Amino acid sequence: MTRPKLWTKDFLLVASTNLFIFLCFYSLMVTLTVYTMDKFHTSASIAGLASSIFVIGAVLVRPLAGKKLALIGPKKMLVASLCVFFASTLLYFAADNLILLLGLRLIHGAAFGVSSTATGTIVAEIIPPSRRGEGMGYFAISTNIAMAIGPFIGLYISNAYEYTMVFTVSVVFAFFSLLASILLTYKQPALTEEQMESLKSNKLRDYFEFSAIPISITAGVIGFTYSSVLSHMTSFSAEINLAGAASFFFVIYAACLLITRPFTGRWFDIRGENFVIYPSLLLYAASLLLLGGTMNSAMLLFAGAIMGIGLGTFQSSAQTIAIKEAPPHRIGLATSTFFVMYDIGIGTGPFLQGLYIPHFGYRGLYFTMGAIAIVGIVMYYFAHGRTTEIKTTKPVWKDQVQ
Repeated sequence: MTRPKLWTKDFLLVASTNLFIFLCFYSLMVTLTVYTMDKFHTSASIAGLASSIFVIGAVLVRPLAGKKLALIGPKKMLVASLCVFFASTLLYFAADNLILLLGLRLIHGAAFGVSSTATGTIVAEIIPPSRRGEGMGYFAISTNIAMAIGPFIGLYISNAYEYTMVFTVSVVFAFFSLLASILLTYKQPALTEEQMESLKSNKLRDYFEFSAIPISITAGVIGFTYSSVLSHMTSFSAEINLAGAASFFFVIYAACLLITRPFTGRWFDIRGENFVIYPSLLLYAASLLLLGGTMNSAMLLFAGAIMGIGLGTFQSSAQTIAIKEAPPHRIGLATSTFFVMYDIGIGTGPFLQGLYIPHFGYRGLYFTMGAIAIVGIVMYYFAHGRTTEIKTTKPVWKDQVQ
């Protein structure tokens, strides 16, 4: 039977929207810590809070967003949240004291939380179920490219120009995300009366998808370890005199991820979750340990290469598992549950790690994060790995061609 169609106009538009949202997020994430220290003369932990509070804003709104997406409609929520996202990005130019900056980061993070939950929900409903691992893998490329290019752009501009230039580029990214979302023609599948009523109650299960929690907690722990790379790579690379090589770390990360993406997504669908996730987590843990022992540019860039393969593959695979475990009308809740846990890890990391660094240094930080990533492998086993097996049969395409 013919494989169902994946590369539709709406798939490309929602991936583009997601790309520009995360380009804005990552270009600011890697520069705000240093910017806050330079601009307002704060400690490393308080500067880390400038990064963390953005994600705290996202965490606070995601449970409500996951519920409202089904009631109001993902596209309406996406466009509305991106209007706030764009306006918030413009206001960085006016944030001339620490309190204003922190408040703005909180609002910006809330808009990010709603918009990124909406894109994840829309794409999960667009992708044919039998190609969900492959489709989510390709969609995740938009996040992974942003994860690589965003920090590169942020670090390069902050080193070559004034910090205000970073804000200018971020405004451009926010504008294009809004434009792409407006061009979407996606229509939400109709809900039954029973499904609508279930979404209007106020029980805890109406804000979280319980089936997605185990894998989401595992992703949150991995997100915590990765925040050490996002928030402290600039300072670490400067300390070991590898700032030039560090600017290419995320480029190598993206290149290696893109090379492997066509294989890993299909392996997920054909051979199963465990076939993909266990090796990816091992590679990611090894990359953090290698980063902690980095002595030259080659070691630093090699760490980026295996991190791209490991973390990039795990992230999209874990999100796919969260969605697969949920009923169709609760995909939005599963998406928000996954990102709440992941964001908690990303958001608490910079602040807590800022307290850890003065005692153990950056090398100690990355060795510790590598050890935690190894613990994440055990967590995955109990969260999902023990209930699934590696497949040996070829897939049968049951979806209708779109």
